[in-house]
Order: sequence, then structure tokens, then C-alpha cells
Amino acid sequence: MEDAVYALPAERNRHPIMEKPTETFQEDLWRGSFGDEYAQRNRGAALQAGKTALFARILARAERVRSAIEFGANIGLNLRIIRDLLPQVALSAVEINASAVGELQKIAGVRIYHQSVLDFKPDHPCDLVLCMGVLIHLPTEHLGTVYDLLYATSSRYVCLVEYYNPVPTEVAYRGLKNALFKRDFAGELMDRHKDLSLVDYGFVYHRDPIFPLDDVTWFLLEKS
Repeated sequence: MEDAVYALPAERNRHPIMEKPTETFQEDLWRGSFGDEYAQRNRGAALQAGKTALFARILARAERVRSAIEFGANIGLNLRIIRDLLPQVALSAVEINASAVGELQKIAGVRIYHQSVLDFKPDHPCDLVLCMGVLIHLPTEHLGTVYDLLYATSSRYVCLVEYYNPVPTEVAYRGLKNALFKRDFAGELMDRHKDLSLVDYGFVYHRDPIFPLDDVTWFLLEKS
């Protein structure tokens, strides 16, 4: 499916009773076989090593993290690493893809919300809210809603690990249009919620000789 091209729907279907839009193109994409294939690709020892190095840097700047939730947790690799680094942490996960949820269910003690991020309603605060490689795939018109969800779910920290660009731009993604966007997600979140401040940030390079990852920028934000 590397070169597959998915067509955008001409318009969203509407529920006959609720009269509200159903799934977005992006939700449909990640819920289905495209999301299944992503879950199969993104695993392995090298990826785990790189992410362990990344989260060790991030968590070293966070204090007293006893609970964490990941929006778009996929198979739970990030959560496994966070628990390895913080063994007593209580973990939660929001994930749309059923195959990935099956992998998440193998991690003991994780509270799983099998649903779209756009449908999630926070029912308990977490010390750390993590969003890695998720905001880049969301429709622009829904970013404000998700920013508010990240903020509302966090009792202290929000961590974003995404593709950064100073101005919003769209990038082709595996032959797809309208599936990947770069922008200053952290800056927009801080502008929207003024009591968030920047604790630290950093860049991970795909040619790092020891712990390579995709070219992503991470931001750790804290509520005042």
C-alpha cells in the first residue's frame, strides 16, 4: 500500500437523526487498513531504542509524573517505554484502530479508550498528556477542539512530538493528499491557553548515529 492513493469523499455523510457529520476522511483512513499497516510498520528494537532515548530526555524535565495518557497510542510502544522509565505510572490510551487496540490490550493495567481523538471526553486528569505524530494527521478545522482536549485532560504537562513548521503547510503522505500537515502546534496551543509555558523542546534527526528517529520536534509544556 506504499503507493496507494485514497480519494477524498465528495462530502461527508450525515446521520439521519443526529444531523451531524460522521467520520472525517482522516478518521476513516486510520481506522481502516491504512492504520493497520502503520501499526505493523512502526515497531522493532531500533525504533524502541530511539524512542527510549527521546522519552528519557523528555521525562527528565518533568516532575512527579504519576499518570500519563497518550492520544493516538497505536500499539502502545510509547506507553511501554514510559512505564519502563517510570514503573509506577498509571497509563491510559486513546486509539481509533482496532488492530492497534488489540496490541494495547496486552499491556497490563492500561485504561483504553477505543475511539477517535475527536470523540474523546476526558473523565479523569493525567499528570502528562502525550500526543506524538497525531496532530499532523488531523483536519485543520478540528485542531482547536483537540488543543482544548489536550489542555483539559492534563493536570500539569502536555508533551507534543510532531513535525514543526513556522507556518501551516500540507505535505504529501504515502501518496495521499489531505493526510499530513506541518505547523507550530505547540505555539498555537500556548496561544490558545495562556497559562501553558514552555519547559523544554528539542529535535530528533533521522541521521543520528546512535538513536535515529524520524525528523520530529518535541515540546514539553506545563500549566502554571
